[in-house]
Amino acid sequence: MALGWEDLHPFFGLTLRTTSGVELRYVDDELLPALASVAADGIHDPSWQPLTEWTDVADLERARSVVQHVWRTRSALSREHWFLSFAVLRDGVVVGRQDLEGGRFAVTREVSTGSWLGLAHQGRGTGTAMRLAVLSLAFDHLGASTATTAAYKDNEASTRVSGRAGYRHDGEAVEVVRGERREAWRYRMTVERWRELGHPHVAVDGLTAAGRALLGADWEVPRV
Repeated sequence: MALGWEDLHPFFGLTLRTTSGVELRYVDDELLPALASVAADGIHDPSWQPLTEWTDVADLERARSVVQHVWRTRSALSREHWFLSFAVLRDGVVVGRQDLEGGRFAVTREVSTGSWLGLAHQGRGTGTAMRLAVLSLAFDHLGASTATTAAYKDNEASTRVSGRAGYRHDGEAVEVVRGERREAWRYRMTVERWRELGHPHVAVDGLTAAGRALLGADWEVPRV
């Protein structure tokens, strides 16, 4: 039996293109060094922690953690739990990462998102465009019913993205970051809300039947 990547890991080549010049490509090893380099150059002011403590390390270690995260989640991908990592490109330049995660998606039809942008690439509307792109993938192509996300209350950039995308508040959470209490907002988007709001078109290429089956999304998605 002769097998190719389209059989073994059918997401290489999965690409989301927006009308704003922002493109998301499933992270392969060719894109990884550029993505790791963006992380090495800094994601936020070191005096403040808007994410989690994975960024509180030296530049090279932070870059390596990005590579390890992608390799680890790629190798563990299954129908029971999957994690798709996309390199975010603006005008052809890698500027950050956008993730889409699902657990027992065939039953729950729920996804969650997480992301980061290089410090030098923030403030241009890229965060909103990349979030809308993966939400389009989830709702319009995979048949998701709900999408969730969260952000620390003082992370105004992230909370603004969720607000612009149209999420609704879904409660609060408390975590410990750098040994201190941090409060976070939880957000939820339903497919009904997504349809109601309407969003710019996102072109999705490279989503195969094998890929959909591996994600637990092997059903017909209604076109609207």
